[in-house]
Amino acid sequence: MMLRVLRWLGIAALVIGYPVLAHYTNESASNSNLGALVAIAPLVLIALVLAWRSARRIVMLGMLVLACAALWFGWSTLEHHFGLVYWLQYMAMQLILFMTFARTLVAGRQPLCTRFAEAVHAPLTARHENYARQVTVAWTLFFAAMALISTLLFFLAPLAVWSVFSNFLTFPLVALMFIAEYWVRRWLLPDTQNMRILDAVRAFRNHSARPR
Repeated sequence: MMLRVLRWLGIAALVIGYPVLAHYTNESASNSNLGALVAIAPLVLIALVLAWRSARRIVMLGMLVLACAALWFGWSTLEHHFGLVYWLQYMAMQLILFMTFARTLVAGRQPLCTRFAEAVHAPLTARHENYARQVTVAWTLFFAAMALISTLLFFLAPLAVWSVFSNFLTFPLVALMFIAEYWVRRWLLPDTQNMRILDAVRAFRNHSARPR
């Protein structure tokens, strides 16, 4: 029990602490060294986990060491452009989410939100299936808009302004999207009023964790 509590506290500290630290480094040019370190830390950590789990662990770890050496030699350049690393990470996340929803709208495929709805409210009526497809379109447009707004702010506004949007407004906007969809669904599909917002969140989480 204690280990579970500590794990969730660690996750909460990471989720809250990393955006705060990232924004702090974006506020002032004097934080360039820390900014570069914080910017590449997630990439190095993900690469380390993937290399460790790889069937060719030694080879992949060796390549990671070489990549870290290249970062060391190019550190001065990274210090001057660490904001670009933040933006690329953010764009990668938004584009992956965009493609996750968008590719299911191709003819012959089942819209992603239809899968979610079936997981918590099967069988679906034709009206419900049509609604789920429209929700999939809405989420696709949402992540496209997030990527577009991020790009415009990054290139046209001060880095600190972009940082507020990416670090502090993204999750509230996602939560607002869930809440808005929930109330629209209650209005358009009154027969599904027993479904809760957390049902949709769990369905998305279970789909994301499912082996491909």
